[in-house]
Amino acid sequence: MLEVEVQVEIRPTEDEEKVKKAVERFFKVNWISVDDYKFTKIYRGVGRGLEAIEGFYHALRKQQILDAARQYLFRGKGEEFVRFYLNKQVAFAGSISFCSYEYGESPLGAITVIIKTREVEKLIEWLTPRTVKGKPIETGEPPDP
Repeated sequence: MLEVEVQVEIRPTEDEEKVKKAVERFFKVNWISVDDYKFTKIYRGVGRGLEAIEGFYHALRKQQILDAARQYLFRGKGEEFVRFYLNKQVAFAGSISFCSYEYGESPLGAITVIIKTREVEKLIEWLTPRTVKGKPIETGEPPDP
């Protein structure tokens, strides 16, 4: 079963709905927990199945960033998951911009995305196929939802 887990920090200066919208542009999740700290909140959302990452899949193609995305996904590959970070402000504007780290590159913190699946390689090949002259070579089948 494919599962996407998204964690995002919401600082006091940020509008909670805008931060949620930034995530929901690319991932279909249910917000399941809010950890409230003194100066910040951490929202955690979970989605299941391919529909949870369908927006991300289409955005990668629309922006034509498959090669760069592929590098970030392989860099964050674990045994049964892939972890990556997205710039929160850029996501709110409707685009994808990867960050190498959770903190530092995105001034208000990054969106942390963890996609869990037993078929990590298949997931990465499906999301970010190799390209020739900027065009994807669609060879991969999606992982089991």
